[in-house]
Amino acid sequence: MSEAIPNSMTDVAELLNQYAAGKRDFTSIELGAVDLKATDLKGADLSYAELSGADLSGANLRGVDLSYANLNETNLNGANLRGAILIGTDLRHAKLETADLREADYDPDTTHFPPGFDPIQAGMRSDRLS
Repeated sequence: MSEAIPNSMTDVAELLNQYAAGKRDFTSIELGAVDLKATDLKGADLSYAELSGADLSGANLRGVDLSYANLNETNLNGANLRGAILIGTDLRHAKLETADLREADYDPDTTHFPPGFDPIQAGMRSDRLS
């Protein structure tokens, strides 16, 4: 799998306007430590996104593709990540304590979680588990 070309969008308002207009492909977007608190991005493709340090607390990220995204030190408390794709996602030092991760897909070899986090206890699923 090859990495996508970086998305030049760097403005949160532009992201939200394009999402409201029906766009869902935000592959490789580079936003970093932005405030997306309580934002609805349900079903968006944020694979390879750079969102380290972002505040996504309370956001609706249901079914979002976050494959290979950098969410290191991101606040995801209260976020709805049900059914999200988290294959190869960097979640080290992310705040996940109250995130809804039920039925979210992960890869035990490539998805990186905060120390002590148990994806099975959080209701996540891996195709390697039976």
